[in-house]
Amino acid sequence: MLVGKMNPGRDDEDPASQGDGTGKQPAWQSPLSSGPLAATVALPGSKSLTGRELILSSLANASGMLRVPLHSRDTQLMTEGLRALGVQIDELASPTNVFGPDLRITPAEELTGSTSIGCGLAGTVMRFLPAVAALALGPVSFDGDPYARKRPMRPVLDALRALGADISDDGRGALPFTVHGTGSLRGGRVELDASLSSQFVSGLLLAAPRFNEGVHVVHTGERLPSVPHIEMTLEALRRRGVVAETVAPGEWRVQPGPILAADLTIEPDLSNAAPFLAAALVAGGSVSVPHWPVSTTQVGNQLRTLLEAFGARVDATQTGDTQTVTVQGSGPLRGVDLSVPEAGELAPTLVGLAALAAHGTGTGDGVASRIVGIGHIRHHETDRIAALVHEINALGGRAEELEDGIALHPATLHGGTWGAYADHRMATTGALIGLRIAGVSVDDIGSTSKTLPQFTELWHGMLAGGNATTRRARERGDGGTYEGGDLLGDLLGNIAGGAISNGDILLRGTGKVAGSIVRGIGNLLDGA
Repeated sequence: MLVGKMNPGRDDEDPASQGDGTGKQPAWQSPLSSGPLAATVALPGSKSLTGRELILSSLANASGMLRVPLHSRDTQLMTEGLRALGVQIDELASPTNVFGPDLRITPAEELTGSTSIGCGLAGTVMRFLPAVAALALGPVSFDGDPYARKRPMRPVLDALRALGADISDDGRGALPFTVHGTGSLRGGRVELDASLSSQFVSGLLLAAPRFNEGVHVVHTGERLPSVPHIEMTLEALRRRGVVAETVAPGEWRVQPGPILAADLTIEPDLSNAAPFLAAALVAGGSVSVPHWPVSTTQVGNQLRTLLEAFGARVDATQTGDTQTVTVQGSGPLRGVDLSVPEAGELAPTLVGLAALAAHGTGTGDGVASRIVGIGHIRHHETDRIAALVHEINALGGRAEELEDGIALHPATLHGGTWGAYADHRMATTGALIGLRIAGVSVDDIGSTSKTLPQFTELWHGMLAGGNATTRRARERGDGGTYEGGDLLGDLLGNIAGGAISNGDILLRGTGKVAGSIVRGIGNLLDGA
């Protein structure tokens, strides 16, 4: 069995003195599904797009707006990092965004160094901002969470040095390091091995229009994971008037020039849709995600075909330039044999479904699966391959670690504590398995704050039926259509059954009366 180095979770050690905004919390009891689902789950903005557009807006030729951006730990770290470099980012209240304010970004006349940037565990921050820091005037030090110091950085640091940057890291090739910015960067042609992460490429491309010679990146490795994320970067650049192209497989060029300011609406995060849509396969019934873009570079769009492999029926209803994607599940989960090198961030959800397919009905009727092409996820927030295998086997499963994937063999699962390893995708996978397997608790559900702080609210709301929304919408008294039958009866039933365990009542009532019922019961549960 291959053994990978796993993130032990939320260490007491915090070398960058950043904290994570959460203390040690008791394990979260994953709610067990009591029947088929019938829910619509609206999701906040894409993490990948929010991060890229924050950088491009900060390097643009004028002020711009980002509407419906993601507000999470990763995007907050990106925002704070850009502010540290002199960018002005203002939060503007939005009457239509229940997930948080819109953002107005005003670029600095001159990026300033003599500062430090906390990366947390965010790969986009540690790999995208060093190129921006090279354009600042003065030293910029980078550090992150304990496990962040183990995440690979050498390829992008060496590439920046080859492009003219002065970086000191005492030979570590990892955090902590300091970029000694001079106010500009030469740029030009550079070779790097991006086998471990496509973020190495995107980190160079995003700031390249501001390099004196732009950039011409040549990938030298044998494989390249997550190519759609590079295409997302190129598309974001082209949308702002930058000449950015793929000149050959594994080779990209960005010309120097202005980055146009823009007023953009961020697409919902389709990768965050994975556990919710997969829930329809686990519990039966249907789950819908609205505002799904008709055309997108997001990897999460592949869910529409990947979930079909497990037996889902997937439909899309278009309205204007977006659509509502609905996944329906009925019957047993199918075993799969998948290679998903471009969709590594979806792998934990897919592996969770495969573990449940291997469980079957718990009577020895499970089916085997094999998911490969995901070796690069060993270098994500934790070694996800090792972590998934360990946690599935701890619940009675038979997961086998492969060089670049996981094999799942038939075995009956049981309850227990699921380790999240401070990894948002691990945490949501534990919740997914807990829909079918009684007694599963997740030791660190708070790690979902990395990309979806509202996860538990939306999860309970999905189980309650109707339109899942957030505490912010509830407090605002939003109306809407509750589709689950009698509001009060269903609501009390879900409370009694444990599907809703506190004041995070997540149903939009029909009009103000129903909204008042929801708020009133929520206040009782909160002790208000």
